[in-house]
Amino acid sequence: MVARLPPLLSIIVPVYNESATIAAVLERLLTIELPLPREIIAVNDGSKDGTAAALDAAAAKSPLISVIHHERNGGKGMALRTGLLRTNGSIVAIQDADLELDPAQLAGLVEPVLRGEADAVYGSRFMHKAPHVPLMTRFGNATLTQFTNLLYGSTLTDMETCYKIMRGDLARSLPLVSNRFEIEPEITVQLLKRGARIVELPVTFSPRSKAAGKKIRWRDGWHAVDILVRHKFSGVD
Repeated sequence: MVARLPPLLSIIVPVYNESATIAAVLERLLTIELPLPREIIAVNDGSKDGTAAALDAAAAKSPLISVIHHERNGGKGMALRTGLLRTNGSIVAIQDADLELDPAQLAGLVEPVLRGEADAVYGSRFMHKAPHVPLMTRFGNATLTQFTNLLYGSTLTDMETCYKIMRGDLARSLPLVSNRFEIEPEITVQLLKRGARIVELPVTFSPRSKAAGKKIRWRDGWHAVDILVRHKFSGVD
């Protein structure tokens, strides 16, 4: 029997070259209302701008923030896996550092897990119409999500969402190995293969452009396809 942990939300924030937004993200995570206590684990993935200093300054002001520094950039997946090892929460959430997603939305997303109605909650950017989202973003996400549904019999609308909230014991038990953005399909596949109850709730987001710092590229889509196929047909756990 899994030991029942006291309610605590562990928020992992992977960060790479986000000096313009990271202080605001952390401030929001500290001040938003949540239905349970929080800890914030920020992982600086080898940033080359002022991100490291901004993180250390924020951590010096609040005991709720802990910071881990990677010497070299390893990718979002590596940063998430590092942060996950430091979590203590009964619930784990992922928050990007770019303010595309307002942290205030976490309060509603944790509720189904907190009530025991879901093992994981995905904040879907596409459950409702999002006309402001670039066409290529919508197309790429829809293609990967539908491919996931086809392979695994799921009914997801946004497999690639950053907002993945999970039971803490479940999240820490996933044998994740991805280093880059393919961590998103890897988490999803691991949850689906375990029969986890995934609930989707709509979220709003403000997508940014490549010029504004968007880091994911078209080649990351091919890595995602590779993860989905290998886990389905090659016996990868």
